[in-house]
Amino acid sequence: MYTIDTRIKDQSFNALQVQKLVKTDALEILSISLAKGAVFPEHTSPTDAQLVVLQGSIVFHINKKDFELSTQEHFSFPKEVTHWVEAKEDSKFLIIR
Repeated sequence: MYTIDTRIKDQSFNALQVQKLVKTDALEILSISLAKGAVFPEHTSPTDAQLVVLQGSIVFHINKKDFELSTQEHFSFPKEVTHWVEAKEDSKFLIIR
């Protein structure tokens, strides 16, 4: 009935890694890891989304602006706006949408 999921902790820093942790009709949670210097290429989100940095430091690029985020910081961004992410160091973050 209750389980502990270690996929976030076990997720490696090998370029870009994306794991879908939860997917329901109302919610999706993605765990993303980026090795230092790796890039999550340009894309859009189908819904408004929340990003929570669990570990490391990233730069979130959206609307020709750069937002530096680090451990325990949160960032909101709108649906259907092109964005991309680069890792300043080995990093893990969640996307909740």
